[in-house]
Amino acid sequence: MTLAKRPTLQLEGFLPYRLSILTNRISSTIAQAYSQQFGLTIPQWRVMAVLGETAGLSANEVAQRTAMDKVAVSRAVASLEKNGRLDRKLTAKDKRRSILRLTTKGRRVYTQIIPLALAFEKKLTQSLSRSEQQQFDRLINKIMHQAENIGIG
Repeated sequence: MTLAKRPTLQLEGFLPYRLSILTNRISSTIAQAYSQQFGLTIPQWRVMAVLGETAGLSANEVAQRTAMDKVAVSRAVASLEKNGRLDRKLTAKDKRRSILRLTTKGRRVYTQIIPLALAFEKKLTQSLSRSEQQQFDRLINKIMHQAENIGIG
């Protein structure tokens, strides 16, 4: 009697692993610039980026949009508030919920980072043709949608 061959996992070819490695490499490269020039961590920048695009969100809404855990968002919000880059106001309806906005200082940093982020993205994707970039974008969107709608098992 032969044993059924068990499936093996080759990590280097496993899509979630590869995406994680790619994300970590990209994030650490860009984080060096943000850290050196603006004193920002990756979570702080992500919070600023979301609030720069959509002001007036709660910390929970920021966590949902960035797919960061609530603790990381909370720490980033606290440090940004401490250094004057973010303002937090309690809502009139629910004193447990606060609304987050970039301050003038935070908005200034945000507008300085945007050209750097866009230039980094351009360098990152310059080896792809315009058609490949569009296809890549469509494929990423499909995978993100699928990841939101599946479970394991």
